[in-house]
Amino acid sequence: MSLPPHALEIDPESSLQFTITRGPAKDGSDDVSRCTMTLRHPGHTNKYLAFKVKTTQPRRYLVRPNQGIVAPNSSETVTIILVGKDREVLWSSYERLGQSALDHSKDKFLVQSCEVSNEFSAKFNNEPRLGEGGQYKKELVEELTAMWNSASSNSKLEVYNKKLHVRHVADTGATTAGGAAAGGAPGSANTSLPTSFQEGVDKRNNADKMSPEQLSDEVSNLRRKYDELVAFSVNLTAERDILNNTLEQTKRDLNREMATRTALEKQGLKVGSRSHDAKSSKSSGGVSAKTLLIVVVVACLSAIRATNLGSLDMLGSVPMFGGMLGFDSSAKKMVRDEL
Repeated sequence: MSLPPHALEIDPESSLQFTITRGPAKDGSDDVSRCTMTLRHPGHTNKYLAFKVKTTQPRRYLVRPNQGIVAPNSSETVTIILVGKDREVLWSSYERLGQSALDHSKDKFLVQSCEVSNEFSAKFNNEPRLGEGGQYKKELVEELTAMWNSASSNSKLEVYNKKLHVRHVADTGATTAGGAAAGGAPGSANTSLPTSFQEGVDKRNNADKMSPEQLSDEVSNLRRKYDELVAFSVNLTAERDILNNTLEQTKRDLNREMATRTALEKQGLKVGSRSHDAKSSKSSGGVSAKTLLIVVVVACLSAIRATNLGSLDMLGSVPMFGGMLGFDSSAKKMVRDEL
């Protein structure tokens, strides 16, 4: 696949490998893990190409230089250093879980390149590079940073992007050599185990002079423990996912409850007034019924008492009301005669 004119050739092409060591390097130079990346201008254009190196873990890696200018048919070497603290963390993971703990790194690098004008590139010609990694002086670095900031918002400027994955590999050469000198069989399965397991096997070898059969049994036991540890980690991950799902569901229920309560509080005045009116009408209706019942009972008792006393006949003399009660004139006369 041919590259566009504004693209740099990158070596390595797809991944960057960092060797993780337990202590200082074998040559005694330093105790850092590093790798180099070469950016070459293929000469498909006569213009200079600017580059910028980004990473998803800027606190874990130091990139020197992280941006610069490459002339046609020339190259630039970029040094990437893994910070010592993170190297120790990765080594601890390797000791506990083996190489599988390092095989799933999500760290990535992005190399961007684009063409720059002759006026811009002329500023970098014959300029001295400072320090390790060949950093430009402060003014030029600021101009490069401003150029890339404007490039991100300039849709007309063509930018080539190349992603590279990161691989972490543990250096167990010294440990393997020590195991072979202690009497272990070369190429045996214990060389692929984590270092802490290997040290335990070496101690047993030095103390008891274990036979190959015993060593094989010990390796099997260590593998079984490793499988149990992996299964335990998987179970923890599953429980974590369940707890996360439960937490999300609880949050959704709480949000719905708060939304409902807020809506009720907004309508609280109307609902409260309606409830008060309903209670008032119910209360007033109950009182009227009781009063009416008492009145009817009192009227009945009064009528019975009046009948017993003979006082009911006086109602016949009331106009219209006597007729309604069935009092006629003959009845009135009979009452008068009796009196």
